[in-house]
Amino acid sequence: MLVYPAGADLSTSALRFLATELAARHREQGTRWRRLPAGRQALLVLAYLRCGHTYAQLAAGFGIGTSTAYRYVAEAVDVLASLAPTLTETVKVASTKAFVILDGTLLPIDGIATDRPFYSRKHKKHGMNVQVIADPHGRLLWASPALPGAVHDIKAARTHGIIDALEAVGVECWADKGYRGAGGTVRVPYWGRWEKLSAGQRAVNRSHAKIRALVEQAMATLKTWRLLRKLRCSTTRITSHVQAVLTLHLACSN
Repeated sequence: MLVYPAGADLSTSALRFLATELAARHREQGTRWRRLPAGRQALLVLAYLRCGHTYAQLAAGFGIGTSTAYRYVAEAVDVLASLAPTLTETVKVASTKAFVILDGTLLPIDGIATDRPFYSRKHKKHGMNVQVIADPHGRLLWASPALPGAVHDIKAARTHGIIDALEAVGVECWADKGYRGAGGTVRVPYWGRWEKLSAGQRAVNRSHAKIRALVEQAMATLKTWRLLRKLRCSTTRITSHVQAVLTLHLACSN
């Protein structure tokens, strides 16, 4: 395999943050020797998450075995996922905002016809449903655990307890028509054909759409981590990968 220098569009703060957390984990475990020190392991993991490189590519680039690359990535992902904010913590932050925006996204996975629970009819592909909460400026606040792609957005929101949590603190939540009937503080556009809506309802829907469009910035934040554009890992590990990305984003944007 040919090896060549490459770069990742991340700040050094991400590298320092992850290296510090890994070094602390190594001290807790009493690890005396590793093929890669904490800084190099952190760089390997960032290349995996940001660039979506395979374990074989990472192993060749860092001069280690493929199984070692897998172990190092799995360890770091678990460390990051454990630091991700909970919904309760996020709602406390959301209570200081004028409102929040809720939307769902599908993270594509490799799937076959028999994987029906993971097939989204809306997107016509296999994937995992992740709910995203953004602030009024479109900044990512929280990403939910992943559910099979066949799960509808409103069911996913109820499963995670998002609607009840936001209602408990009285935070207004803007969402699309997929959350119709959610209740609580969730606000959705008027339902019906455009030509059958009144002039006032059309104006409300236009304003609603402009506000909801801001959540696309939060979605783009997730998708800039190329690993999430096409997940090849086990579906049981996808939640930890999403939480790891969330932790890195929040740690480096604050």
